[in-house]
Amino acid sequence: MAVVYLGLGSNLGDAERSLREAFRELGGILGGARLSRLWRSKARYVEDQPDFLNAVAAGDCALPPRELLAAVNRIEAAFGRDRSRERIKGPRPLDIDILLYGERLVAEPDLVIPHPGLRERKFALLPLLELAPGLLDPASGRSFASILASLPPQGIYLLGHGDYDRLYI
Repeated sequence: MAVVYLGLGSNLGDAERSLREAFRELGGILGGARLSRLWRSKARYVEDQPDFLNAVAAGDCALPPRELLAAVNRIEAAFGRDRSRERIKGPRPLDIDILLYGERLVAEPDLVIPHPGLRERKFALLPLLELAPGLLDPASGRSFASILASLPPQGIYLLGHGDYDRLYI
C-alpha cells in the first residue's frame, strides 16, 4: 500500500461538480481519501480554452501503478472523456493524473511517475502542498515547496477567493 496523490482537473461542463463527484468515485480506490481546496487556473500550453478547476486527491492505494492508471482512466471515461477525439492538452470534462505514487519512480512509455509536468505546474503544486506541506520530490530529493517557490506567477486562484497564487509560496 502506498500514499498516492492524484491531480484532478476539469474545464468543460460543471467543472466543480465533476471534480467533487470524481473525488467520491476515487473514494473506492483511495483509503482515507482527502481532497484539497479547488483552484481556478488559466489554461496552459493550449490557451484558447476555458479556465480549469484543479484539485489534488490523496489517499492510500493498494492497486499497483498500472492498475491505478486503468482505474482513473475508467473514471475519466465515465465523465465523458474520450481521449481518441480530444485535442491534446485541450478542453476536457475530467482529467486525473497520477502525480505521485509513494516514493516510486516509474518510467514507461505511457506512465511516468512523478508526473513529468508536476514540477512546472502551480495548479498541481499548490493543492498538493495543501495536503502534504513537507513533501519531497522522490526523483530529486528537493522539497516541492522550494520547487513551487522557484516558479513565476501562473494565474492560479483559490476558488471563491481573489487570492492569487503568489500569496501561497
